[in-house]
Amino acid sequence: MPVLDHVIEAAKAKSERVVFREIAEPRVAAAVAQMRAAGLVEPLAAGDASARHVAALVETRGVKEALAVRMLSRPLYRAAAMVAAGEADAMVAGADAPTRRVIEAASIGIGLADGVDTVSSFFLMVFPGGREMIFADCAVNVAPGTAELADIARASARSARALLGEARVAMLSFSTGTSGSGASVETVRAAAEAAGFPGPVQADAALNAAIAAKKGMGQGDANVLIFPSLDAGNIAYKLVQELAGAQAVGPFLQGFRKPVCDLSRGATVEDIIAATAITVALG
Repeated sequence: MPVLDHVIEAAKAKSERVVFREIAEPRVAAAVAQMRAAGLVEPLAAGDASARHVAALVETRGVKEALAVRMLSRPLYRAAAMVAAGEADAMVAGADAPTRRVIEAASIGIGLADGVDTVSSFFLMVFPGGREMIFADCAVNVAPGTAELADIARASARSARALLGEARVAMLSFSTGTSGSGASVETVRAAAEAAGFPGPVQADAALNAAIAAKKGMGQGDANVLIFPSLDAGNIAYKLVQELAGAQAVGPFLQGFRKPVCDLSRGATVEDIIAATAITVALG
């Protein structure tokens, strides 16, 4: 079953509570109406701040009470606080808010998962022939260092297992194995060793079994591609959109204690429904 069909069925079975920061925005409102009618999720608005929200930020996130009260004057923080307080299972935002604001509110209000120090993102890439892959990080980290790149790889592997059933990770570079050198290659090499995934590996060796065998690197069947920089990742996902006709669903944020979705500000109603279903599946 295609992953989008699978996650929609899974979301219906879970019927989780999802808080929508921009629930009155026309596209979000239309998507929420469809999801409510289909029983996909239980949609919630970021309502008025309450003492419970203040307590969640103070007790679970360590925020000073006066600061918590000021933060809760903003809808993004109220949405995050609802998740922190256990009133919602996931948060969807970004239809009219910048990514950095969504990350800031989720980082403070919800916090990072245990063992994670880096918020990152991924796109689910769905190709015309049915192939499904995860590309990361294509939206958040501009020039990740060794620790950040290892965090991105580990988080992306978890996302792949949740969505695709298994994670076959390749950490990409312009060099495979020891064939080349340079600062970026060494960063990928160190990150691959830290995360326990193949790398550095060139894209053809990551995706082509014959080339992988010739170069002695992996099986050539990766379904998770980790790019060494935001330049590389962002260019790559847009190229396969335009040249291969792939659908790019996302970006999805990863690394938080609870699922958080950062919608593209150009998201369609269909994009919002798909993004919400995937967000629930990551929980």
